[in-house]
Amino acid sequence: MRRFPGLLRAASILATTAACHRKPAVTPTPAPVTPTPKPSPTIATGEALVRAMRDRYAGKWYRTMAFTQRTTLALPSGGEIVQTWYAAALLPGRLRIDSDLKSKTGTLFSHDTVYTFANGRLARADPDINESLLLAFDVYAQSASRTISELRRRGFDLDVLHDGTWQGKPVYVVGAARGDTMSRQFWVDRDRLLLLRLVERAPQGRSDVRLGQYVETGGGWIAMERAQYMNGKRRLLEEYSDVRTNVSLSEALFDARLWASAPHWRTTAPKD
Repeated sequence: MRRFPGLLRAASILATTAACHRKPAVTPTPAPVTPTPKPSPTIATGEALVRAMRDRYAGKWYRTMAFTQRTTLALPSGGEIVQTWYAAALLPGRLRIDSDLKSKTGTLFSHDTVYTFANGRLARADPDINESLLLAFDVYAQSASRTISELRRRGFDLDVLHDGTWQGKPVYVVGAARGDTMSRQFWVDRDRLLLLRLVERAPQGRSDVRLGQYVETGGGWIAMERAQYMNGKRRLLEEYSDVRTNVSLSEALFDARLWASAPHWRTTAPKD
């Protein structure tokens, strides 16, 4: 066989040169690993929902608030009257509503007692709590176990919960099975965990309280509108303005013994 030493030598030189100039193999850089989002805690009962509401805003929610309230009341005759009320709250558990500042008439909710005043004097005191105050405000400012205890004492079945929709938004409904429109129940926005609706039987029939127009303030939220429907007809509309949160409020303002003499926030509390 005929050999071609020159060609073989040239081929060897070319192979060696190519090897010298060949780029080293590059190991691909692994793509950054995106951590898997932690699943939201399962909310299958009213107790779990109350705990989630408390945890969502723990340490952030305002402790005091005050606002002016435009109140529209339906009359038995079919007409309406409009009044200006003033409200202040010290959370948890205390809410003062002055329906007439001049005559010092109004209502004080203090934990488990409701005091009614007329012309600066105590007219009556009844054992009761304000459920809207409990579910729209106190739930974020006190322990979940306390809220759960108060709800059970009020007759809410916290073992019953189903998903629903309210005004196009997904909600949790606690206290009633799907299709039950009469049992004592409350509806909570799934996204922000805020109270939207409170339904229960009342002496006059079916009471349906609706909260809306939420605005963020003071580390929490406040519904700028609250309406009550009785047997499908609107009985009360509250529209809030001049909202102040985390303002300094005197303890005396929420003391039934000092109802008429306590300095009122309307003239003493600065804006936040």
